Amino acid sequence: MTRRSIFALLLISRFVRAASDQESVRGALGDAATLKAADGKTIRLDGDESTRAVIADERLRGMDFEALGHFTAADKFQIDPIHERAMFIHKDGKRLFITYWCNVCYIRTYVPGNCRCCQKYTDLDLTENDAQ
Repeated sequence: MTRRSIFALLLISRFVRAASDQESVRGALGDAATLKAADGKTIRLDGDESTRAVIADERLRGMDFEALGHFTAADKFQIDPIHERAMFIHKDGKRLFITYWCNVCYIRTYVPGNCRCCQKYTDLDLTENDAQ
């Protein structure tokens, strides 16, 4: 085996191990960064600053929300960082990415707030394809 082969195997094994550690939670998104699971359990959500801004967005309240990450306690779930696109809304049988859109400047972002160009507050835009 060459060094390249060994290095490639190490990278692949690290990726597989990281992917197997990932968990998901799904339920109705509530206020104060909580999720009401189908079994009635309330789960507190946390994440990086941008992720916290998304889960605090009032427009998502009550929607069928899914997050990828891992449990840090029985009732606390740490959502993966925003750049990993770990939050979704389920609607009409589809798993949709949570994005925000400025219809003036045609700029898409992944965090709610003012457009970085015109300063208009961005619209919630649930999309099937994250590459838009």
